[in-house]
Amino acid sequence: MTLNPLANPKGLKLVCELCQKPAYIQCTKCRVTYYCGIEHQKADWMGIHEKICQSLIALRQAAPFLPSEEDRQKREKQLQSKKEHMIVLTRTTGQKLLFEGRHEQAVPAAMQSLRFAIDVHGLASIELVPSYLILGEASIGLGRLNQAEEYLAQAQWTVLKTPECSNAIKSKLYRNLGLLYAAKGEYDEALRQLADDIYHSSEEFGTGDIRTSGGYFHMANVFFRQGRMDVADSLYSEVSNIWYNHLLKIVQVRTKTPAAQQGIGPLIPEQLEEEDSLDEAQEAEAIQVLNAIYDMREHQSNRKAQDLALVCHALAMLYFILFDIQKAKEFGRKAVVASEGDPRDTLSRSVVEFMKILETQRVSN
Repeated sequence: MTLNPLANPKGLKLVCELCQKPAYIQCTKCRVTYYCGIEHQKADWMGIHEKICQSLIALRQAAPFLPSEEDRQKREKQLQSKKEHMIVLTRTTGQKLLFEGRHEQAVPAAMQSLRFAIDVHGLASIELVPSYLILGEASIGLGRLNQAEEYLAQAQWTVLKTPECSNAIKSKLYRNLGLLYAAKGEYDEALRQLADDIYHSSEEFGTGDIRTSGGYFHMANVFFRQGRMDVADSLYSEVSNIWYNHLLKIVQVRTKTPAAQQGIGPLIPEQLEEEDSLDEAQEAEAIQVLNAIYDMREHQSNRKAQDLALVCHALAMLYFILFDIQKAKEFGRKAVVASEGDPRDTLSRSVVEFMKILETQRVSN
């Protein structure tokens, strides 16, 4: 990241990427982004700009003159496609940073996603809600609850006036409202909002989907704070099982032996089994959630052996998928030890088979 003192051209108003105040420095890598000072430039670079710096050039530079209407429409279509890609990229990055606990850095990513969403969909679109929710959750994490309420109120208003709003967006809204009320210590209201989250997420994805598990996890955290450990423990187990089953499917596809080719010509499988992939945000969520449950299980005096074994096995599979073989083996060994006291032979066998796979993998530096 480099700095460039900027003398604003006469008649051209340049504003800071983060705060919209007058800008005095320029990013010399893309030369289309401006800041009020070094602090905001560094914050934007760490949050999102490093990822999108070069992509912004084509989106922000003046369009060349194209004599053909067909060429102009083609260029407009390409720009629209690039902007839609930027919405996904910036939102995924913002969500990933939230799961990693980097709330301050999530703000620039969320702001960029909001700008692109407004540009593509307009000011009143339901498509803006996910960006408001990231900004709301970042504000909750930073302890700025009044600011969080403003973002979530904007999101809620947009949802209420959009009858065709999907259950997926409603789920995210209620989850964030649950987090807000939990941060305020209003646990009963937090549980009510999280119950609505789980309902809408289950309607959209099913009760056993990883996108639904977040509602169970946050609800478990609320019960944990209330000292209702029996309910919290049951919900943590549900979250562990959902992630375990999802990760197991990925591992099974990734380690499956390819079918032998028969006859002449290229191998064309009748049905290609696709691997359920994890995006950056889901990877960060899995790391955060499963490690939190593992830490809790490890310090439980009355824990069940199979509960610890299952979350250790899930973590081993997760790090295998992330190509961190050293950590995968570490949690795999912990799963082996824990599963020795597990009466469910299927889990023990699964751990042993997985460890055999790990032994064939090289540990990366």
